[in-house]
Amino acid sequence: MLFNSFHFLVFFPLVTLGYFLLPHRARVLWLLAASCWFYMAFIPKYLTILAFTIVVDYCAGILIARAQGAARKRYLAWSILTNCSVLAAFKYFDFFSVNISALAGAIHWNYTPVLLSWILPIGLSFHTFQAMSYTIEVYRGNQQPERRFLHFALYVMFYPQLVAGPIERPQKLLPQFDEIHSFDYRQVTGGLKLMAWGFFQKVVIADRLAVTVNMVYDHPESHGGFAVLIAMWCFAFQILCDFSGYTDIARGAAQVMGFRLMVNFAQPYWASSIQDLWRRWHISLYTWFRDYLYFSLGGRRISLWRRVAAVMVVFFVVGLWHGANWTYLVWGGMHGVATVVVLLWAGSGRRAPKHQNAGGFLDRPWLSTFFTFQYACVSMIFFRAPSVQHAFHSIGQFRNVLSPGLAAAFINEAGVWRLGVAGALIASYQAVQLFQEKGSLIEVLNRQPGWLRWSVYFLGLMTIVAAGEFDSAQRFIYFQY
Repeated sequence: MLFNSFHFLVFFPLVTLGYFLLPHRARVLWLLAASCWFYMAFIPKYLTILAFTIVVDYCAGILIARAQGAARKRYLAWSILTNCSVLAAFKYFDFFSVNISALAGAIHWNYTPVLLSWILPIGLSFHTFQAMSYTIEVYRGNQQPERRFLHFALYVMFYPQLVAGPIERPQKLLPQFDEIHSFDYRQVTGGLKLMAWGFFQKVVIADRLAVTVNMVYDHPESHGGFAVLIAMWCFAFQILCDFSGYTDIARGAAQVMGFRLMVNFAQPYWASSIQDLWRRWHISLYTWFRDYLYFSLGGRRISLWRRVAAVMVVFFVVGLWHGANWTYLVWGGMHGVATVVVLLWAGSGRRAPKHQNAGGFLDRPWLSTFFTFQYACVSMIFFRAPSVQHAFHSIGQFRNVLSPGLAAAFINEAGVWRLGVAGALIASYQAVQLFQEKGSLIEVLNRQPGWLRWSVYFLGLMTIVAAGEFDSAQRFIYFQY
């Protein structure tokens, strides 16, 4: 079920109302049933895949807690292998089969690729990683095994963050199912405001920018460097507002019922380095890979060059997590290289210039933010392009970025009005993000007189209704991961 659909407009108030009307002991079952219905709106039979991995991880958690010595590691390996096998079968099998066939052809071996051609279950990577968090935390002794099956199933399937996160840790989310949540006006209205901001990001900003982005990326051979540059910037904000919008709707829907989900974005395009960007972008995924993969490879305890190797492994896996395509591996590799450059610079004994010593051009903080953003945007050309060849073709178009004829043709095709609206939306969004760097906009709004607050709410709602793209509800981009 899409958040930006009529079905959710009916689903959300009914589920929330039922949650508050039911006694506490029935609420877990109610939310679990609602989450199953929410997921079945996509492909109903794929609910069995979720059920299978839930049963495996539920049993694995109990067995890990009971076992001693090497047996604990075997049960953990069994759980991780099962989850990764399901993920690999649906998401990566065809990719590796095709590439093995290409490699075989290069060395003159005869190999016909075996293709499964299965439809990827919605949000498979997200709930797989959330389930693995549970067994890993039980193995590490940070979480007691959850013996109530319905509670564990709801931990994996909690509908607000089921298909696109944030990826929650068991010690944070599981205890909240035992809390008695009463109707709280301030909490409910706060959640609704967060949802409204999420819808604004999705249907007003992301889906409007998508029109320009798709125009260029669907036909890269027909557009010059100026068009690619505009589409590159538009996609950077499209994917941010699309994903951040989903997260805010999810957090808001959970908050209305009294649940607290983690913040997943913290003004990433104001980051001063790629490392800083990842501390702000998709925070739940960043911390997952940091805690479970990077630290397992040695983290900061190993030598500099082994850390370099660990960083590159992590970012290649991050790229592969996003999709079975070489474009994602290149995108991940670019972020890994940028991180390694800083790591080697620090390892050489040098120190980056302090921003407060503004004695030269390079000492200014806005410059590092500008270059970080541009580097991230260029890397996203690979993220968005259907193939590496398409991505390089688009980048090659930058050589004619100043061509007035091609620029005029694109402006005429896209429309001055549409490009002006896109620019205004991006500028307004960045202004809000800059303000959020210093404090909460919602908290500031809450301190204003009632007439001003309600005027802002009404204006925001009317903007969503009037300017939002509702003709064909578009899936959130991260649903495919």
